[in-house]
Amino acid sequence: MTLFGALRTPRNLVFGAGQRAALPGYAAKLGRRALVVTDARLSNEADFRKMVDGLASSGVAVHVFDGTIAELPLECIAQGVEAGRKFGADLVIGIGGGSCLDAAKVCALLLAHKGKPSDYYGEFKVAGPILPLILLPTTSGTGSEVTPVAVITDPDRAVKVGIASPELICHTAICDPELTYSCPPSLTAVSGADALTHAIEAYTTIRRTPTDTIVHDHVFLGKNALSDAYALLAISHISCSIKRAYDHGDDHTARERLMLGATTAGLAFGTAGTAAAHAVQYPIGAMTHTAHGAGVAVMMPYVMELNRNFCEPELVEIGKVMGLDLEGRSSFDAASETIDAVAALFASIGIPKSIADLGIVEAQLPQVAEQAMGSARLIKNNPRPLDPTVMTSLVGAAFTGDRIGLRNDVKAWKVN
Repeated sequence: MTLFGALRTPRNLVFGAGQRAALPGYAAKLGRRALVVTDARLSNEADFRKMVDGLASSGVAVHVFDGTIAELPLECIAQGVEAGRKFGADLVIGIGGGSCLDAAKVCALLLAHKGKPSDYYGEFKVAGPILPLILLPTTSGTGSEVTPVAVITDPDRAVKVGIASPELICHTAICDPELTYSCPPSLTAVSGADALTHAIEAYTTIRRTPTDTIVHDHVFLGKNALSDAYALLAISHISCSIKRAYDHGDDHTARERLMLGATTAGLAFGTAGTAAAHAVQYPIGAMTHTAHGAGVAVMMPYVMELNRNFCEPELVEIGKVMGLDLEGRSSFDAASETIDAVAALFASIGIPKSIADLGIVEAQLPQVAEQAMGSARLIKNNPRPLDPTVMTSLVGAAFTGDRIGLRNDVKAWKVN
């Protein structure tokens, strides 16, 4: 295989405690009238007001839209766009968790190109640059500050839908771990679990033949030399910090490493993509209204078991960067220990064991499998080809909690 690498990244990426103070300097070079997209809780915090005051001091007029709500329904986007139009915004700044950052992306898109979000669903539907965009995450999870995708809720669709385009990548991402210090344990857990899932899926996605049009044919290219490096870096940082940050929110080193892991996971999957765990989560999230990070984390060990014959060397490498002693183990056993370690880590921060624990009932399983298969941009990235029969087996195992049954089935198939 020819060595191939690609990355889709912001023009500027700044990481470090206190770096939110760099915001005015970047903003003043990009525009004079900034729409700041956030939520009602953050808009009342002292750190947020200080950032807004800093923008004003640098000569940037500000209008704060704090109507972002979880799951990002269409009416929320419409309100933000209307606020930006009335204000005459020439710059968008997103401050907050994943929903705030995705809202900022879609607002910047619609302020530049007009239309409605559904005009841009899918891949490569954005014709050109959006308004200049700066993003500052306040959680260590989605990696949205560096990715080319925004996910929203459309009442006409059964599951969440995505807008995926390199044009959505922000101009500048500022990642300041001090903004995560107030995250409660539950949010730390689900956002961090989301980030670890991003990194694992990015590292184990399909590896496509690097044609001379691959970067134009796919927003998410599959694993490659550069995305792999960021994925392993993310797994290393997250696996050693997430439990510590969950148990001890005042551990600043853990908070720093967790945020660095979340951002580098975003860099990995923002180019490589994610796969089956995310595909299954979309219908589960719609049916149960549970946190996205919890859903993908529940699915991840089952997906690793299902895919293992197509990515076993990668699973072994994941175990090594997690710090497991795999010396002398067979490849199959080493991969098994890795999957067990991921499942145990998620359990230690309160992630449920099965999708039944999330509220799915048996009668919903056919619908979950069918709708998961409808996420084409995710299904095509899975290392093991997925069809309705395979998806049904995966969803069934995740419902009963029988991960070892999946392992035995895969082992028997490999032997035969």
